[in-house]
Amino acid sequence: MFYRKLLVFAFVIFMAWMGLVHSTAQNPSVNSPLAKPQPSPTPTPKDGIDVGDDDIVRVDTQLTNILFTATDKQRRLIINLKQEDIRILEDGKGQQIFTFARQADLPLSLAILIDTSGSQERTLPSEKEAAAAFVDAVLRVAKDEAALITFTGEATLEQDLTGNPQRLRRAIDRVKFIPPSGYIGGGQTVGTPPISGGNQNLAGSTAIWDALFVTADEVLSSTSDKTRRAIILLSDGVNTSGKYKLDDAVQQAIKADTAIYSIGIGDDFYGGVNEGVLRKISEKTGGRAFFPRNEDDLRKAFEQIQIELRSQYLVAYSPSNSKRDGTYRTVKVEIVNADLKKQELVLRHRQGYFAKTEETKNKKP
Repeated sequence: MFYRKLLVFAFVIFMAWMGLVHSTAQNPSVNSPLAKPQPSPTPTPKDGIDVGDDDIVRVDTQLTNILFTATDKQRRLIINLKQEDIRILEDGKGQQIFTFARQADLPLSLAILIDTSGSQERTLPSEKEAAAAFVDAVLRVAKDEAALITFTGEATLEQDLTGNPQRLRRAIDRVKFIPPSGYIGGGQTVGTPPISGGNQNLAGSTAIWDALFVTADEVLSSTSDKTRRAIILLSDGVNTSGKYKLDDAVQQAIKADTAIYSIGIGDDFYGGVNEGVLRKISEKTGGRAFFPRNEDDLRKAFEQIQIELRSQYLVAYSPSNSKRDGTYRTVKVEIVNADLKKQELVLRHRQGYFAKTEETKNKKP
């Protein structure tokens, strides 16, 4: 009897062991040597219009996202484009589109950059008034955020990113032209600056590219990927100092996925506005340049920026060049619809991006 019970007990143990082996083979645990990492699902094409705010960050991380606006000859926004109306090229090669949608209400992360050098002395009051009106019209509490930076030869963070319009207006009110030592007005100085007056020399110069670089690198690059990042630059575009070049500023803005909207405003006494460079930095980053002739034009420029920031298309595609080598890739969005081609629409978007690297891929969020 004892041996019969022992045999039954051994049989039960054996069957239990066999069941465990089968279960492990079918459902290996994370620590099991049979466990294998599951591949990411292959992204599938998605069409649509007016997707929600969060959809842009749900796009597969292997895809490249491009935001663009479309306008006609009268600069009116086109808001009814479809995926089949366009094609996207990377380094001249057609790409497969996986997502096409209109982003009408994306949260905004903005930086208002105000040139306070000598060439802006007489125009600064109008710039401050227009900037304050822009803040009141654009900023939505608990959704959007903005920062204020002033610059001459150095950039000063007057107000860090905030969603509080009152704080921004107070910061704008405090902005003023601080003349360098010996300044008597009209760009003229008397005497000589002190021997240790490096800061005074900087106060009399303009480092636009440095200000753009540091704003994209230190203020906007750390904001949420859910937001639309943009810099609104108020300057005459005449750079006279600084360690960075125009291309350095453009590249840093592209790396931070930041569009630059330029408002060219300056004093004719100082030579007016350098429209060429302001157009260049805006076009390369997907923004737009404005050249107001009076206060009414200045207010309209801010209004147009607000409209464009909230009326954009999102295109996401899987690059045919899958190398993670950090190289710069050119991007072009084109109209292929024959009827729309006749309308000569203008599409504005960043003209390229820097490919991710393995270091970026493995970097923890």
